[in-house]
Amino acid sequence: MKKSLIALAFGTLGLGIAEFTMMGILPYVAADLGISIPTAGHFISAYALGVCFGAPLLLVARKKPLKHILIALMVLMTVGNICASFAPNYWILLIGRFVSGLPHGAYFGVASIVAGKLADEGKGAEAVSIMIAGMTVANLFGVPLGTSMSHLMSWRIIFLMVGCWGIITIYYMARWIPQVEGLKDTGFKGQFRFLKKPAPWLILGATALGNGGVFCWYSYINPLLTEVSGFRDESITALMVLAGFGMVVGNLVSGRLSDRYTPGRVGMVVQGMIAIVLLLIFFLSPNPWCSAILMALCTAGLFAVSSPEQVLIIRVAPGGEMLGGACVQMAFNLGNAIGAYVGGLAVGIGYQYPALFGVPFAMVGFSLFLLFYKKYQAQY
Repeated sequence: MKKSLIALAFGTLGLGIAEFTMMGILPYVAADLGISIPTAGHFISAYALGVCFGAPLLLVARKKPLKHILIALMVLMTVGNICASFAPNYWILLIGRFVSGLPHGAYFGVASIVAGKLADEGKGAEAVSIMIAGMTVANLFGVPLGTSMSHLMSWRIIFLMVGCWGIITIYYMARWIPQVEGLKDTGFKGQFRFLKKPAPWLILGATALGNGGVFCWYSYINPLLTEVSGFRDESITALMVLAGFGMVVGNLVSGRLSDRYTPGRVGMVVQGMIAIVLLLIFFLSPNPWCSAILMALCTAGLFAVSSPEQVLIIRVAPGGEMLGGACVQMAFNLGNAIGAYVGGLAVGIGYQYPALFGVPFAMVGFSLFLLFYKKYQAQY
């Protein structure tokens, strides 16, 4: 495996821990700052807003060397997380979380292009999946570790560690990532020109709605596992590791399959699988073994569509590749927010119902992928 791709994965690892750890440490943050847990939930929203506002940064930096942009984004991530670690009150932490989210979507947009340029011939999708692998490893090890450290010591430690990891990542990026050819500057308006075509909107729609379907269920996975499937509270950490393992495997397998069978076909098949698995979760979640296996399959599917989506949006966004790559992450986070909201409405009926409410979202995502595959796959 190329060291340059590992350096890119280091970046997504830090971003993944920064994004997802907050969900597991909200009670500790709320208690320390003297606020309610719903108010502490604003720190999750602040990160998501940062992701959306950060994408336009690429319009300003589009003429800069890609390697320099990546390092600048890592500096921003480092500053944001160190600020969050030492935040004395609600407002400073809110700002720190917003700043931490700014480089997220932009990083994926630039790193996907760099990974493709560094890849061996015919292995572009696999290279992108290696870059994304850091995010899945964050869910496998980083998030459970962060939750445990917050319980044993302080929630501030995990953000300080992410800040230190950012410094390490900057060092290895400077050493391992070569200077790669930049993109042709198409001007400010040229960055948006790809949005006039239907193909990018099909990919962005499939991303937002497909992921929204998964997060209808995954946002409330803890009470489903304990109240419906019958797992003990002590088992949740191990189950979250299993979910993270599914993400790692799904992402890496998808990258290889995308190079062999085309990203459009892989994304379409996996999105259809997700819809079926969500329906099975609704019916079979009272059985603990079925619930655990289906959870791993669904989280594998969640990241198995990530590489195809990231590769396809760059291919369908000529002249605006960096912005397109960032837009996928914006769509991903939009899907998370919509899914969590709709899943919250379904919780009132029963903890297995968020999975059922997620099925229509997943089916629409599959339909959009199918339409893209039928009309545009041959072109990309």
